[in-house]
Amino acid sequence: MPVTSSAPARVILLTGPSGSGKSRLAARTGLPVVRLDDFYKDGDDPSLPALPSGAGTDWDAPASWNGDHAVRALRELCERGAAELPEYSLARSARTGSRPFTRDGAPLLIAEGIFAAEIGAACAEAGLLADSICLAHRPVTHFRRRLARDVRESRKPLPFLLRRGWALLRAERSIVARNAALGAHCCDQRAALRRIEALAAEVAAPAAHLPAGGTDAERLAA
Repeated sequence: MPVTSSAPARVILLTGPSGSGKSRLAARTGLPVVRLDDFYKDGDDPSLPALPSGAGTDWDAPASWNGDHAVRALRELCERGAAELPEYSLARSARTGSRPFTRDGAPLLIAEGIFAAEIGAACAEAGLLADSICLAHRPVTHFRRRLARDVRESRKPLPFLLRRGWALLRAERSIVARNAALGAHCCDQRAALRRIEALAAEVAAPAAHLPAGGTDAERLAA
């Protein structure tokens, strides 16, 4: 179980191609998890980018997503411990509401999504960034997982999912390369989990030597 603290937290950005297992890995860490996909723009937003063919919205382009809103929410979570996060329906391409979210004193939290690396520089500038990780392993496996998940969750019509899946399969190398250029450490799931566990242990180590009870300042001064 992660060590808790009332001190400001930092965020681990977890990205990777759609279907690479980000959500599954984030859940395994035991850390609070923010779903960055909930920061997508609504389907009627005039600033949405179009596909090169002009036939619909390019939901795999960073401009389809509210990165500034995500950074503000992460900053509030890290500094204040709680924030109101959006809830978004991928099937409806619309925000459906919001929900309160707290990190319960955890000194690290994970923000996962396909655009996570896009906000790495902003998080670093704000002093929030603990790490940025990109899951990169097997494109064909990602294709199968992505299609099975999207069909199961009825995210979009099947013809759209097949076209998108094929396009993402062909583009996966460039997606990973972009994330690396944005500062993400690219690795498979096992290496990513070890990296996150090492960060959590590093944060927990100083707290383990502080006396119990009292305020943080009193414990540090003891």
